Amino acid sequence: MNTKFFQIIVIAIAISFTLFFCLSVVPALMQDFDIIGALLAGFVNPYSSGYSADVIACWLILCVWILFEKKTLKIKHGWICIVLGAVPGVAVGFALYLVLRQSQIIQKTIKAN
Repeated sequence: MNTKFFQIIVIAIAISFTLFFCLSVVPALMQDFDIIGALLAGFVNPYSSGYSADVIACWLILCVWILFEKKTLKIKHGWICIVLGAVPGVAVGFALYLVLRQSQIIQKTIKAN
């Protein structure tokens, strides 16, 4: 798989998730603007609690990874991915970080040679 195809697939998945999020979550949130209630709704049963805990853990790991690579690899603008990982979701923040990271690493490699 080449770089461009990888980026297109990852961005397409992020956009698909964002559309799903906007169509499923935003209307419900607009009816009853209760952000805390919306966050806690992910913990209504053991199954949803497991998925919600997984998403939160993945977001925290993504945050640590972004902050680590900011210092070690000098990856810029990762904070945007942290914000997008919170809303609309980790799928978007993670996808954007992969594309952002790859682009910056390729640029650094080209400059080094």
